[in-house]
Amino acid sequence: MEALCRDCLSVIAPARRCPHCGSPRILKHKELFSLSIAHMDCDAFFASVEKRDNPELADKPVIVGGGKRGVVSTACYLARIRGVRSAMPMFQALKLCPDAVVVKPRMQAYVEVSRQVRAMMDELTPVVEPLSLDEAFMDLTGTEKLHNAPPAIMLARLVKRMKDELGITGSIGLSHNKFLAKVASDLDKPRGFSVIGLEETQEFLRDKPVRLIWGIGPAAQESLAKAGIRTFSDLIRWEQQDLVQRFGSMGERLFHLARGQDRRRVSSRTPMKSISTETTFFEDTQNLKVLDGHLWRLAEKVADRAKAKGLAGRVVTLKLKRANHSTLTRRTSLRDATQIADQIYRTSRDMLDSAVAEGPFRLIGCGISDLVPESQADMTADLLDPKAGQRANAERAADKIRAKFGDGAILKGRALR
Repeated sequence: MEALCRDCLSVIAPARRCPHCGSPRILKHKELFSLSIAHMDCDAFFASVEKRDNPELADKPVIVGGGKRGVVSTACYLARIRGVRSAMPMFQALKLCPDAVVVKPRMQAYVEVSRQVRAMMDELTPVVEPLSLDEAFMDLTGTEKLHNAPPAIMLARLVKRMKDELGITGSIGLSHNKFLAKVASDLDKPRGFSVIGLEETQEFLRDKPVRLIWGIGPAAQESLAKAGIRTFSDLIRWEQQDLVQRFGSMGERLFHLARGQDRRRVSSRTPMKSISTETTFFEDTQNLKVLDGHLWRLAEKVADRAKAKGLAGRVVTLKLKRANHSTLTRRTSLRDATQIADQIYRTSRDMLDSAVAEGPFRLIGCGISDLVPESQADMTADLLDPKAGQRANAERAADKIRAKFGDGAILKGRALR
């Protein structure tokens, strides 16, 4: 069995340290050089970019999020060991880690780094399936002849390039299908490289909790626990027809995943269905001025992401969550698809005006869906709002200024509420 040094990329005999560079980061697995389905996940992506761009933050716990009234977007690993987690209310995160440095998200900076990482992945294989800005599946089947190296070496080279050229780190999961590749990428973060081979699949999964399955959140875990299913060994005892009868279409998926089977292919053509964002309040509110300020900032984020991806949406969605966690969702179909923050905000604001009486609310979100290429966006003049075109042009001009001088170069007054 051969091993791989993750630092100098030498193929060596298994050893505690690389005989060439002395590194202890040795990867060995008997299927290492025969597997080709991978999942790459950047480590604490937003926080890593912030630390890279501000070296003074290097040794400090960093939380990227929306201030005291928002939630945690990303926390660096120094904050995570204190218990801080993504989507945690900011006040709770600061109780756990009071010395944390809180940084507001800079989506344009993250999008730019994401593009650079994607370009590196595209050099490895044309079959890249992004899941978000900071993670993607890759199928490197058949690329060994192209690169004169097996996928494992090229993946190790990828994360080394990310560190050396972009100043961020990532973790790799390598396996024989998408499900196990994603599971593997979480096993040894940060800077991990984990392998789950075909022969060991059943043994590996046996005593693992079912929450490892992507999409099995707290509610699904509770439903499974009521049926006595907490681990994969519990799940594998069920017949397929019984799982389907109890859990519907999810039951068939559970039957196959319990056995480590996943027939989904990595697809570079998987269309994005929507672009959205949301924020949670420290205190429930029905104050329209407060809600309006948050709504504008959310509309800007959605527009920034749409512009970065060259997309626009025909449907605008407003999401509101009450104190009892019940959710109100409103949708408006537009005559023309849009990627303009002003249009997304104004459409969402109309829906907010009609729904605000049903508050107070603990969360507000907005998004666009029914996505099309940006070339099909904002094509028709709005006769009911003749100044809409002027505002769109002003917004595009402001985008260019922010791209050159930073996100804080231009702010609208309503964003300060």
